Amino acid sequence: MEAGDIRQQFLDFFKSKNHLIVPSAPIVLKNDPTLLFTNSGMVQFKDYFLGHRMPPSVRIADTQKCLRVSGKHNDLEEVGIDTYHHTMFEMLGNWSFGDYFKKEAIAWAWELLTEVYQLPADKMYATVFGGDPSENLPPDEEALKYWKEILPPDRILYGKKKDNFWEMGDTGPCGPCSEIHIDLRSDEEIKHKPGRELVNADHPRVIEIWNLVFMEFNRKADGKLEKLPAQHVDTGMGFERLCMAIQGKTSTYDTTVFQPLIDFIARSAGVTYQGTSGEGALKSDIAIRVLADHIRAVAFTIADGQLPSNTGAGYVIRRILRRAVRYAFTYLHFKEPFLYRLVPVLSAQFKDVFPELEQQRDYVTRVILEEEQSFLRTLEKGLKRFEALEPSFQQVVPGPVAFELYDTYGFPLDLTALIAREKGLTVDQAGFEAEMEKQKERSRADAARETGDWVSVADDVNTEFIGYDTVEAEVHLVKYRTQKVKGKEVYHLVFDKTPFYAESGGQVGDTGYIESANERIRITDTKKENELIVHVAEALPANKQATFHAVVDVTRREKIMNNHTATHLLHAALRQILGRHVEQRGSLVNDKLLRFDFSHFAALTPDELRQVEDLVNQKIRQNIQRQEERGVPLEKARAMGAMALFGEKYGDEVRVITFDKNFSIELCGGTHVPATGNIGLFRIISEGSVAAGVRRIEAVTGEEALNVVRQQAEVLQEVRNLLKNPKDILNATRSLLEEKSALEKQLEKLHQEQVNRLKDELASRAVSKNGARVIIEKVSLPNADALKNIAYALRNQFDDLLLVLAAEVDHKPMVAVMLGEKLATAQKYHAGNLVKELAKEIDGGGGGQPFFATAGGKKLSGLDAVLNRVRQLIEKD
Repeated sequence: MEAGDIRQQFLDFFKSKNHLIVPSAPIVLKNDPTLLFTNSGMVQFKDYFLGHRMPPSVRIADTQKCLRVSGKHNDLEEVGIDTYHHTMFEMLGNWSFGDYFKKEAIAWAWELLTEVYQLPADKMYATVFGGDPSENLPPDEEALKYWKEILPPDRILYGKKKDNFWEMGDTGPCGPCSEIHIDLRSDEEIKHKPGRELVNADHPRVIEIWNLVFMEFNRKADGKLEKLPAQHVDTGMGFERLCMAIQGKTSTYDTTVFQPLIDFIARSAGVTYQGTSGEGALKSDIAIRVLADHIRAVAFTIADGQLPSNTGAGYVIRRILRRAVRYAFTYLHFKEPFLYRLVPVLSAQFKDVFPELEQQRDYVTRVILEEEQSFLRTLEKGLKRFEALEPSFQQVVPGPVAFELYDTYGFPLDLTALIAREKGLTVDQAGFEAEMEKQKERSRADAARETGDWVSVADDVNTEFIGYDTVEAEVHLVKYRTQKVKGKEVYHLVFDKTPFYAESGGQVGDTGYIESANERIRITDTKKENELIVHVAEALPANKQATFHAVVDVTRREKIMNNHTATHLLHAALRQILGRHVEQRGSLVNDKLLRFDFSHFAALTPDELRQVEDLVNQKIRQNIQRQEERGVPLEKARAMGAMALFGEKYGDEVRVITFDKNFSIELCGGTHVPATGNIGLFRIISEGSVAAGVRRIEAVTGEEALNVVRQQAEVLQEVRNLLKNPKDILNATRSLLEEKSALEKQLEKLHQEQVNRLKDELASRAVSKNGARVIIEKVSLPNADALKNIAYALRNQFDDLLLVLAAEVDHKPMVAVMLGEKLATAQKYHAGNLVKELAKEIDGGGGGQPFFATAGGKKLSGLDAVLNRVRQLIEKD
């Protein structure tokens, strides 16, 4: 059975059980502070479990894109080494929100596996929670009862808490779970050792394929459990593992999920994929699995709106992509970009399941190509850095050096070890791990925060946002909690309704205050935690039952609205001037400026920037009235031509903001000006690249734009004054630059003549000693290039050269050591080692190649000591 048919049968089965089939949520999370990525099927339903939103149906099923790169069985560095770990995977799942529970969940799971998929019933085992006395949790006798109606007792196993009690995180909904395992070994192997002995023992062919979680409890911040008001079902079945079981394969990589990619990679590399794993695995097999797995994670995440970067989720994606490039470069000998060529194969395979990749195929391909090109250049720099440091290695690459290569150049420890092994060296792994632990400690300290449990004040309700229509209101506190960040306490408040806009969609949260009869408390930020609107306050109200007057900082809100509406106008202007390929890739809207990231593969010309700015200002002067429509069905909004952003999860009903139906129509939950004239003025202050295929424009509006124009006019006037008020300031500036360039060329010529004379003088002072032509001198030079040029010129003149120059360069000390070709071959001296010894005299350090090395320092007065020291060293020889 093909993978696509297996997936469809799952969805059809649960549709027949009256489940609503919903699309996958984006793999990248926006409003969840606890996660960077969707790492399980239930993540998009957290708000339903937490009671923050009502589900569209009490029964739901889907297939969800997930990403895991850490945690139990998900170490990134293990992916590809074996034949069953993955980063990105699909999770098939069915959910009940207060509807059916254990009986139906167990019965339907068994029906699907044995009757629809026809997996062998006698090869499957079920586990149930065996209880935990430390938390007063009894064994799950209810699940046991239903399994006994299906399976013989010897194939029902009690599991410990680590395997059979599922938790969302440190806090939140949780409960006992029942896992279904299947034994895929041969009959001979089963006869030798029963499968029950290998359940949850990390055997690659006795595997869990389905986890049925029964949500009964809520874990509080103090670690205690409390009963949930309603019982829920959350199930997750790994699609790739299911395909392996149904298709009778020994590895998920052998299934039709991965084979199209593996075949393409193997053909392109000119190798045969043999599926080897373990200690004797072929490096090419490991590399092929790494590429086949990683391209899925990278491509789908980019399609969902997350670009590779140096922070957060973007850093994780860049790390995955670079790991794939390293394996392709080292073991498949792809010295040019290759990963990007896999995107069309992947998008064609999934176009009917996750169409967002096919819709953005060219964009995703270009981003990956440019990331590969960039990293291959970095890889080359890292190899050069290794070679530069190599002379200082005493048979061992020091741990701090291995960590520098990892942290700065993206070399994992295994790549450094491979390079070291080829050169007859080993790596100080303990030292590397020590440096890694130091970095983790720094990260943990930076991220340290303690969040208390919510304390209820009134009946929990979904906060009503009324900020589109008003900026102040009478509100009541529903619940609160305390959060300690780096030792400082702040307070999170949730009200029954609020005029405060919570940060989302690129727009920052509102600030302001709440006021009662006896106190006024400042609100410093407003955030979304999933769908919960959280107000960050400087203090906790003394009277929590009071009626509060909530007031938004209107001046700040108006500036934010100016910038948000200007962002919509900018988006539309870019699409009109550059082309319809322009899509929003990120944004920031605050009270100071707007920042807009968009897909485009070239820098905007000055003329294009001028056209964009002019068009936006034209729309501002037209004073176009805002048209706002709330509760519009999503499909109707799309039919209206509203722009929807990739990677955003929209509800069934959306808000549509229009400024001239022929110019700008977008799905948007943010706050906007009533008419474009309110913006006043729009001014672009910068344009540049932020990632492969993505440009960024920063702009200001209103008073900020006026200030920019005024400052630019003032600078221009100052330049006029400095140039004695010329009639034509451009020509006057151009003449000044040309004059400066001519003088610099004359100075460069004089410097070169000085260098040539000095080189000849140094050559005349060379003395023969111990089979070498020795030059040891103190010199003064205009720059470091001159020092290098003299050294190489003298090396070309004397093949037995031993040159040591103690130089003053721009009032700073430098030392250069150069060996002629004959002397370097004899290996009597090593320039790198010699320069390190001499650098001590100038309080500096340096290094280089065996024949040429340089050092810089701080102690200019130490140059004479350099000369004395080198003479002592030569005398010893």
